[in-house]
Amino acid sequence: MSDVIIVGGGASGLSLAQHLTATDSLTVTLVEAPDGPLRAPERTWCYWDEDGAELDEAADASWSRLRIHDADGGAITVDPAPLRYRMLRSTAFEHWAHSRIARSPGARIVRATADTVRDTAGGAAVRCTAPDGRTLTLHARHVFDSRPLTALPPARTQLLQHFRGWFVRTDTDRFDPAVADLMDFRVPQPGHGLAFGYVLPLAPDRALVEYTEFSRTPLTRAAYESALGQYGREILELGAFTVERAEQGVIPMTDARFPRRIGTAVSRIGTAGGATRPATGYTFAAVQRQSRAVAAALRDGRAVAPRPHARRVLAMDAILLRALDTGRIDGPGFFTGLFRHVPPERLLRFLDGRTSPWEEWGIGLRTPVGPMLRTAAELPFLRRRTHPAPRIEESRR
Repeated sequence: MSDVIIVGGGASGLSLAQHLTATDSLTVTLVEAPDGPLRAPERTWCYWDEDGAELDEAADASWSRLRIHDADGGAITVDPAPLRYRMLRSTAFEHWAHSRIARSPGARIVRATADTVRDTAGGAAVRCTAPDGRTLTLHARHVFDSRPLTALPPARTQLLQHFRGWFVRTDTDRFDPAVADLMDFRVPQPGHGLAFGYVLPLAPDRALVEYTEFSRTPLTRAAYESALGQYGREILELGAFTVERAEQGVIPMTDARFPRRIGTAVSRIGTAGGATRPATGYTFAAVQRQSRAVAAALRDGRAVAPRPHARRVLAMDAILLRALDTGRIDGPGFFTGLFRHVPPERLLRFLDGRTSPWEEWGIGLRTPVGPMLRTAAELPFLRRRTHPAPRIEESRR
């Protein structure tokens, strides 16, 4: 019997476990999938924060300058000080979190496959299958479940942020390690949605190069490879290069309402609990905020997972998603305009959901007001419907 069981060893599960075990006031069991097909491959998460933040030592790389390329080839370079953009590999984060969890005498990690989670008298039970086939039943007063949903809740709009990235090494120095290319709209745009390149330099001759789309359906692997090849050779002009490894994923961009409670003692966290920012796909920073809030609430005798994003943030995102999906606004022009006209530190806080209503009002005036107002007026009359569920990867952002 534990005070808390956390199901899932991804970004949200590890983050919550690390925050809960920072003091010895609670007993915590973390259920992680055993090695094998159910264990997620290594992936990349990105976020921004200030120097000296808690995760600095686990980050693989960071950048103080960010660049946007518009569709015509113009570049906008910004310095969002005091914020820095950081890249974190899941393996490094796992080691970092495990080392902290291990310091707590009241914590344990169980390698097993969680089969069912249900309420019981006085708490909840998690039924698991161990690697050797044995059945384990774990009990706790509170359970936080981070496993991906098998289907997304009904929504008025559902887009997907889908991507494939190459970790490349070039034969000659081709990258500026001081500048990250956050959105490069010089790539050909699809008939529906938008597309951009994404470059995180790790050294003058190494970088993560990605092709990303916001659209309704993912591409085939061959289509991603073709788009990446064209981007690397014709737009970035990398010359000869080697692909050392690749990663691929799909992130929901939806105005669906994600239930945070699925039982008296069971809550959802992470992407399954609505932590992914609908209009951008960023998740990692929201997971950290949610984890700190859950830990504080449990120590105060409360057990409700807080809302990852404010209602007004979700309302703004619903308008933007609908405007993008209908084609009322030009995606590349919209995002380029924000970076051109909004102070960079404020804009990054906005993308992270940490701006005030007054700041958001000012940012809203920098958007295409007419199409956005038209979209806001029609949203209340649209029905929520079930969309096909893609295979969802935990957000790499």
